[in-house]
Amino acid sequence: MSNFIKNTEVDFIEQAILRMDEYLLKIEKCLDQLEEKDIWLRPNESSNSIGNQILHLGGNITQYIISSLGNEKDLRERDQEFNTRGGKSKSELYDKLYGVVREAKEVIRALDPDTFQKIRSVQGFELSGIGIVLHVVEHFSYHTGQIVFWTKMLRNIDLGF
Repeated sequence: MSNFIKNTEVDFIEQAILRMDEYLLKIEKCLDQLEEKDIWLRPNESSNSIGNQILHLGGNITQYIISSLGNEKDLRERDQEFNTRGGKSKSELYDKLYGVVREAKEVIRALDPDTFQKIRSVQGFELSGIGIVLHVVEHFSYHTGQIVFWTKMLRNIDLGF
């Protein structure tokens, strides 16, 4: 393998981890601004609460990275991520997400070139290891943006991002 390809893989991994850490910090800052009662509020019945978004992120990262790339059993109950209406505090939600992200980063750091190229089926999608990591990072970004927006709506504050 050429040094260019190896360095590109290392850079891709480090950039993916950097972005995941960045999104996690944004979610933490949002949670710091919110009261417990805010976590499970829904703007309407067609939308999800911040709590649902965090549960969903944890489920997605677990299924795509930890289960698929980490070769762990997939126990995800995706519908439950959206049907939950409470029962977890903001610190419980954050701690769970933090743990999932920490574990996912360990899996990503341990990837070898063959794992990056191997095609896997996740939720009916055929993706390479690179495609899986890319999906998780962009998905994390998308829902972090929703959490940031909902926090700004609830608190009418500039979060400084």
